[in-house]
Amino acid sequence: MGTATRVYLARHGRTALNAHGQLRGLSDPPLDDVGRAEVARLAETLAVFAARIVVCSPLQRAVATARAIGAAAAVEVHIDDRLNDRDYGPQTGKRRVDVERRYGSVDAAPGVEPLTTLEARSRQAFSELVDELAPGPIVMVSHDAFNRALLGQLDPRLADVDQATACWNQLSLVDGTWKVDAYNRTADSG
Repeated sequence: MGTATRVYLARHGRTALNAHGQLRGLSDPPLDDVGRAEVARLAETLAVFAARIVVCSPLQRAVATARAIGAAAAVEVHIDDRLNDRDYGPQTGKRRVDVERRYGSVDAAPGVEPLTTLEARSRQAFSELVDELAPGPIVMVSHDAFNRALLGQLDPRLADVDQATACWNQLSLVDGTWKVDAYNRTADSG
C-alpha cells in the first residue's frame, strides 16, 4: 500500500450575496452572521483532522474562513491567489437564475471565465500547492466553482454537485491517484 496524502478542500461561509443567489466571483463581500456561525462550526470540525497548514483564496470570505480554521487547529494560514473564485466578469453580482434564464447557463454568459480554463486552473493550483505544502494534512479554502471544477476532474460524478457554504471535502492520494473520500460535508452532516 502506498503513502496517502490528505487534503481537506473547504468552501467559505455564507455571504449576503450567497443568501440572495447572486454570483460572487471576484467581488469581495464579507461573511454574514450566518456565515460566521457556519465557519465557527467548520473550524471546530476540521480541527480534529490535525492539519499542518491552511491555505486560502485572497477574497475576504475565504480568508475569514481560513483564519477561523487556522486558529482552531493552531496552524499557520497562507493566502494564495491560485485558489481564487471563478471570474464571472459582467455577470458578477447578478442573480444566478437571471443569468441562466437569459443565456441558458452561466457558462454561456458573455465574459464568464470559461469552464475549461477554470478546470485547468483548479487542477494546476491544487497540484502545485500539494507539492509546495507537503506532507500535510492540508486545508485549502476556496469557492464553490473552484471546488466543483477540481472535484469533477477527480470524480466526474461530482462535477455538478453544488458545494454548501462552509462545507469540506476529504481528498486522499493513494498509490499516485487522488480519491474523493468525502464530499460536501458540513459540520451538521459530519
